[in-house]
Amino acid sequence: TLLLCLFTVTDEDTVKRYYAKFEEKFFQTCEKELAKINTFYSEKLAEAQRRFATLQNELQSSLDAQRESTGAPGLRRRRAVFHLTQQERCTHRNIKDLKLAFSEFYLSLILLQNYQNLNFTGFRKILKKHDKIFETTRGADWRVAHVEVAPFYTCKKITQLISETEALVTTELECGDRQRAMKRLRVPPLGAAQPAPAWTTFRVGLYCGVFIVLTVTVIITGVAKFLSNKEHDVWPLVRIYRGGFLLIEFLFLLGINTYGWRQAGVNHVLIFELNPRNNLSHQHLFEIAGFLGVLWCVSILSCLFSNPLHVPMLANPLMLYGFFFLFLINPFKTCYYKSRFWLLKLLFRVVTAPFHRVEFADFWLADQLNSLGMVLMDLEYMICYYSMDITWANPYQEMDTREGSECHTYSYGVRAVIKCLPAWFRFVQCLRRYRDTKRAFPHLVNAGKYSTTFFAVTFTALYHTHKDEPENTVFFYMMISCLVASSCYTLIWDLKMDWGLFDRSAGENTFLREEIVYPQKAYYYCAILEDVLLRFAWTIPISVSSVTSVPHITDILSTILAPLEVFRRFVWNFFRLENEHLNNCGEFRAVRDISVAPLNADDQTLLEQMMDQEDGVRNRLGKKNYKRSYSMSLRRPRLASQSKTRDTRVLIEDTDDDT
Repeated sequence: TLLLCLFTVTDEDTVKRYYAKFEEKFFQTCEKELAKINTFYSEKLAEAQRRFATLQNELQSSLDAQRESTGAPGLRRRRAVFHLTQQERCTHRNIKDLKLAFSEFYLSLILLQNYQNLNFTGFRKILKKHDKIFETTRGADWRVAHVEVAPFYTCKKITQLISETEALVTTELECGDRQRAMKRLRVPPLGAAQPAPAWTTFRVGLYCGVFIVLTVTVIITGVAKFLSNKEHDVWPLVRIYRGGFLLIEFLFLLGINTYGWRQAGVNHVLIFELNPRNNLSHQHLFEIAGFLGVLWCVSILSCLFSNPLHVPMLANPLMLYGFFFLFLINPFKTCYYKSRFWLLKLLFRVVTAPFHRVEFADFWLADQLNSLGMVLMDLEYMICYYSMDITWANPYQEMDTREGSECHTYSYGVRAVIKCLPAWFRFVQCLRRYRDTKRAFPHLVNAGKYSTTFFAVTFTALYHTHKDEPENTVFFYMMISCLVASSCYTLIWDLKMDWGLFDRSAGENTFLREEIVYPQKAYYYCAILEDVLLRFAWTIPISVSSVTSVPHITDILSTILAPLEVFRRFVWNFFRLENEHLNNCGEFRAVRDISVAPLNADDQTLLEQMMDQEDGVRNRLGKKNYKRSYSMSLRRPRLASQSKTRDTRVLIEDTDDDT
């Protein structure tokens, strides 16, 4: 009995020492994290104070210049812009830039305030959980002694900055109209989708419901028309309308992408550098896709019933795609004007890629075009068909293929060039990025990946134009070799580079990466399998057309595989944005910092020297992975043009001692 008691006492002492050691380590970790939070908060607060002083000085300079030019006491009596001189126009543009800069600065203040509140709540909850498990009050005592007196919690200067920014924008930039000022400064709910208006939700349901019903009607009517007249060639109609369906499918799947990114916490708004106060949600994309889908179905039905309706069949596709084009370039500020303008600007940057710096949104859109290549091919076919195969003297004629037509062939070379265009855009983007960064890997290697498309298309065109000649066999084997090399190249790049999978330090996430965002590993494994299958889907039409003589079998399989390629890109988008989010937007580093102060020569030289350093600007260094080295946070230095004013020095000195 005595030995048993001694053993029990010893065992309890061991347990107590274990828990005491664990508790000591727990509080040491809390102290370490608290110090990190205090340091980060103090740095960001000082940076916010410097930026506020700079914006104040720039605003005062702009107002003074405007008062001198107009003789008015403020902004209320400005002259119309078209009456101003060139110098006065620059002043007006500067005021506009200042409004945007204050808006972005206010957003950064709200983020810092959220950081302050979130970390205090985190400490409170974890220490409360500690006290509940250990049945003690030491956690609450530690919170009172350390957290509640920490600078990041006690310092209220961030609230003061927010109030001063609101007052300054209201008084100086919005003529005392606080409601208008707060509308400009308002910050949407962070980390969650903004609730769509009830009318938008209604339209989404209406358009999608009508689209589904009309799609079923189109299928039934089309089958009935085909069975009643099997000799009629339906492929001109299919090729012309196929591209429109792919665009509608892409928009709908992009809406699902947007919803998935928001739910998983992937910050696509920052990555694409969108306006956080005004960007399209998934419901807006569903609405656009549903509306265009309804028009697409109505146009097809009008073609199928052209005789009873007395509407020329040839006019229906022209009206449909004419409306699509006008919807995109509509200059009036309706129908998501800002988003359409953003897309047009992005398309222009893609087409003119060699002449300016490439950003993430630029090469993302070019990648989407690589999966929408069938849309460009069908557009080329439509132009050729309406130019060469139609007799305009008889507008009510049926849409048949003219005998000897070369529109759906590689005979005149334009089709091959159109097929290479998306790969060309990405190819020159990679070369431009190599010019800007001087990194052969990954940019030149990535350019090599897109160059394989040129060889594959070239030998495909030669094979189809020399089918009846002896050298056809050589072209066939060269085509197969290029297609295999291109598919293997792109597949490896998708999995390893674009998605960041098969990381050696993946740990328990076998064949994946150390950090994953989406909740189920099965998503990743299914995506890998799907990408492998669809990257080699081109083998199906080649194999089937070689062993069978079914008419138009290649067109049938191409029509089936084109939507599957859009679906593959939809899956690719999920993991590409996730990888970019985890790696802090790659070497582009998306930032939301707008400076209106001009750089002088000394500032520019300093920035160039910092960017030329081997390790870049050091702030937070991640792991030794070369991708993580891109993620270093760029702390903006205090430039000469921002350090000459007395207000800045006074504001920086006016800080708490603890901070």
